[in-house]
Amino acid sequence: MNYSKITMLLFASFWALASCSKDKETAPVVDDEPIPTEIDYYRGADMSFLPEIETENIVFKSGGVPQDALLTLKNAGCNIIRLRLWHSPENVHSSLQEVKQLAERVRSHQMQVWLTVHYSDTWADPGAQITPLAWQNMNFQELKTAMNLYTQQILTEINPDIFQIGNEINSGFVHPQGHLFQNESQSLELISSISQTIRQQKPNTKIMLHYAGLQNADYFFNKIQNIDYDYIGLSYYPIWHGKNMNLIDNTITQLGNTHQKKVILAEVSYPFTFAWNDFTNNIIGSSDQIIPEFPATPTGQRNYLNNIKNRVKNNPQGKGFCYWGTEWVAFRGNQSTNGSSWENQALWDFGFNSLPAMNVFNP
Repeated sequence: MNYSKITMLLFASFWALASCSKDKETAPVVDDEPIPTEIDYYRGADMSFLPEIETENIVFKSGGVPQDALLTLKNAGCNIIRLRLWHSPENVHSSLQEVKQLAERVRSHQMQVWLTVHYSDTWADPGAQITPLAWQNMNFQELKTAMNLYTQQILTEINPDIFQIGNEINSGFVHPQGHLFQNESQSLELISSISQTIRQQKPNTKIMLHYAGLQNADYFFNKIQNIDYDYIGLSYYPIWHGKNMNLIDNTITQLGNTHQKKVILAEVSYPFTFAWNDFTNNIIGSSDQIIPEFPATPTGQRNYLNNIKNRVKNNPQGKGFCYWGTEWVAFRGNQSTNGSSWENQALWDFGFNSLPAMNVFNP
C-alpha cells in the first residue's frame, strides 16, 4: 500500500475542511501570499521618523495615557502608514533594515504599508534627486539593472501594499541619467522598467507616481502616460502650492478623468500653533503662510484636514490622503537646533498628547 499517497490525501482532506471553516472574506492566495485588499479610501499617515524619535525615549500619549503611536493612529481610523526608504543612508534611519522592521510593526496593527522608495541615499525632492553613491559610476544599462535588482529586493523583504516609485519626481529621479527633462527617454525607461518589475514579481501591489504640487501636474502626468501604474500621487501645502483649495478639486478631476486613474493627496499637513518647542527653525510660523479660514489652532488644524479629507472623498476620482510629518515632534529636547522643523504641524502636541486632528482618520 502507498502510505505516502494516503498521507497526502488525508492532508488534502484536512486542509479542505479547515479552509471551509475560515471566514468567507479571507483573501485568496497567490504563490502562498494573500492578495491585499484594496482600500476604498486611504486615510494615511507618514510615520518615517518614528524609530529615530523613539531612540530619544519620547513617549507618545493618547488622552494623557502613554500609547504606541501606531496604535493611536489605528484606533483613530488610520488604515495605511507611509514609510520612506533610502538606499544607503549615513546611519540606520530609513534603511532597508529599519523600514522592514517598522513595516512589520505597522502590519501587526492591521494597517497597510505604503513605501516611498526614494532611489537615493538621502532626501529626494523636486530639487534634489541624487543617485545613490553605489550607482554613481554606472552606465545607463548598469544603472537600470541595479535599480531593478534593488526593487526586487524591496518587494521580497518588505512587500508593500503601495509601492511609490521615487519621491516627488517632478524632474525624474537618479539624476543626471534619470532626469526627466535632460534625459527624458532614459527617465521614462527607468520608471517603466521598475513598474514592470513590480507587476511581474508582485502583481497585486499598487504602484504610485508622485508629483509635488498641483501646478503643471498635467504636464508631468502627460509625460508618463504610457507607464503602467495605478495611483496618481500629489502633494498639497498652502505655503508652497497656493491657498485656493478649489484647485485641489479641479486638479483631481482633470487628472483622474484624463488618465483614468485614482488620485491620492500623498502629502498634506497643517499647523496647530505658531509656537515652537525647540530651537530648530520651523517651516511655518506666521499667518501669511496658511489659509485664513483655518487658524493655527488645534481646532483649525482639525477643520482644515477634515476639509481636505472630504474634498478628496467626495470627488469621484479621489482615493485618499496622507498626512506628512505626523510624528515629527521636538524629539531632541527644547534646546535642540537639530530637532524638528515641523513640531507645530505634528499630530501630537508639545506634551506629546494626540491632537483633535486625529479625528480626520475616522471613516
